Amino acid sequence: MRHLLARRMKFHLLGAFLVSLGSAALYKFGVAEPRKQAYATFYRNYDPVKDFEAMKAAGVLESAPAK
Repeated sequence: MRHLLARRMKFHLLGAFLVSLGSAALYKFGVAEPRKQAYATFYRNYDPVKDFEAMKAAGVLESAPAK
């Protein structure tokens, strides 16, 4: 039983480090990168003037009333 805590602590610290590193990589490549790609695709074809005119015509904007 001598040095049991020290040995178990090394094992658990290594395991916790590997699990956290794996979770971070999984989040980055499973969530963050696809999200960045979706934003890039959306803004590649986005026309803010056209969107403004559509919202203005629909009466969404109070500061720019529809005519």
